Amino acid sequence: MKRTVYLIISLSVLLFAVIARAEEGATTGQITGRWITPKNGAMAGGLVLLFNEASGPPPAHERYWRVSEIKADIDKEGGFSAEVEAGNYYLAAIKRTKENEPGPPLDGDFYYLSRDANGAPRLYTVKNGEKTDVGTITEASPFKRASLKTADGITALEGTITDPEGKPVAGALVLAYLSPEMEGRPLFISDKTGADGKYLLRVSEGGDYYLKIRNVYGGGTPETGAIMGHYGTGAPAAASVTTGAIRKGMDIKGTRFAGQGVRQ
Repeated sequence: MKRTVYLIISLSVLLFAVIARAEEGATTGQITGRWITPKNGAMAGGLVLLFNEASGPPPAHERYWRVSEIKADIDKEGGFSAEVEAGNYYLAAIKRTKENEPGPPLDGDFYYLSRDANGAPRLYTVKNGEKTDVGTITEASPFKRASLKTADGITALEGTITDPEGKPVAGALVLAYLSPEMEGRPLFISDKTGADGKYLLRVSEGGDYYLKIRNVYGGGTPETGAIMGHYGTGAPAAASVTTGAIRKGMDIKGTRFAGQGVRQ
């Protein structure tokens, strides 16, 4: 009998030790909430965008478009949930009028950036193995491009995107990276180019950026014929800009993707 009791106690201690070590080793947590507005109800079909504080500046669409690290779908009841690395996150939400439209929001899309009482982007802390509930978001309004700063007071790179024949490329995006490898997710993104192929890539501060262009943005292999490329002849070159200035003449000539496994 004593041996049985001793064995049960030993196994219980071992089990609690394993659980404790598992919790200590956890590196992710969960963030949840709901997006429901009084006028439009549940924002089903929208996306919640999460920006890791450790990966870049706070989102500030008035001055620049930072790319989010994580996206979470909003369900038909307005709920959302995402498993993320433990840390501090800024939160925004978007619902587009056109499905699968890439890049920043367009006029008429619903867009919301969570802010604190002082108007600054609000930070939400996600702890190891825990759930952070942000509650119900009730704010959203149609996005207006007129709210963006595109001249005085911004830091930006400006130029024209052309195809191999030298014609302007409409509907292209410019992506900004901090390293010449330009791998993974970019830090900043431009609005889409117009018919003239001109772009304005706004960034948070001066420095060296490496620019990649795509006329179709998303994961996976580009479509055959898609325009792609980078700033610089041959190897990617740094595009430098001073804080508070707009660096002009940063033109980029793209190439056409010949297809997977096809040599150009």
